[in-house]
Amino acid sequence: MPLESASKPQITRPEPSRRFSVAPMMDWTDRHCRFFLRLLSKHTLLYTEMVTTGALLHNDAQRFLRHDVSEHPLALQLGGSVPAELAACARLAEEAGYDEVNLNVGCPSDRVQNNMIGACLMGHPALVADCVKAMRDAVGIPVTVKHRIGINGRDSYAELCDFVGQVRDAGCRSFTVHARIAILEGLSPKENREIPPLRYDVAAQLKADFPDLELVLNGGIKTLEECHAHLETFDGVMLGREAYHNPYLLAEVDQQLFGSDAPIVSRSDAMAQLRPYIVAHMQSGGAIHHITRHILGLGQGFPGARRFRQLLSADIHKAQDPLAVLDQAAELLQGR
Repeated sequence: MPLESASKPQITRPEPSRRFSVAPMMDWTDRHCRFFLRLLSKHTLLYTEMVTTGALLHNDAQRFLRHDVSEHPLALQLGGSVPAELAACARLAEEAGYDEVNLNVGCPSDRVQNNMIGACLMGHPALVADCVKAMRDAVGIPVTVKHRIGINGRDSYAELCDFVGQVRDAGCRSFTVHARIAILEGLSPKENREIPPLRYDVAAQLKADFPDLELVLNGGIKTLEECHAHLETFDGVMLGREAYHNPYLLAEVDQQLFGSDAPIVSRSDAMAQLRPYIVAHMQSGGAIHHITRHILGLGQGFPGARRFRQLLSADIHKAQDPLAVLDQAAELLQGR
């Protein structure tokens, strides 16, 4: 695919609110997961899984960019470090209708480090700035960055400010800060989400020192009460695994964080709205578990939750009529 430059188009859609968002999560925030989460909240900003520039430029781009119109507001997270390639992918994202492009500078996985993707880029702020500038020059939609507060060997506050300052000077106005450092050797991605201590104080100082920038806090947030507290300091909050494992948390986001007066959707109503989507997916040749694996947490917090999970994670795969098992699980949600 050619990487030639193109004139920057005019923005034709409003910038999404980042007051509350669900983090990009590999193997989890695919289009089926996002469709389901959108049933629970209309205002939450949703992110794709990280998609590498190589996947978009050298494979079937539509496989990775495909999404339902209902998923908006929707951002594409890119992994890469070659400015021209990121610019080309940003154009693909804009053409596909995405509302934002986000650059991953936070993933600590060895697999992506070897390709100069993710948290290792915090050690190369000038390169990240070049990447951001190339993308901003290529598209009219916002270009944002998700990063850590540091990496081992480059974890001082001065170095964090240097990173943010250089990327800001390239035109980035919105940063999502995972308030932990990343340990690039010796820890798994899971351990990197748990072992380095959360430093909300460092993120808060960053917001104080860069008041002109939008700063979204990520890391360890589990409740809407915590969201309210953090929003006194930060411009937005991003939830990751808690939103996936306990998705019904999103059902009150619109009312509590965006001031919506729309009724709160029930678990039962969400399942009823999801069923036609599941049927259509199966009729097109898709497997039911592509979708049902994302809704196991919908039953969390009530006595039938264990049976709900069993039906959708085990029984449904052995059934001759999986939709009947889906309906059986839905019955457990009646009145909830």
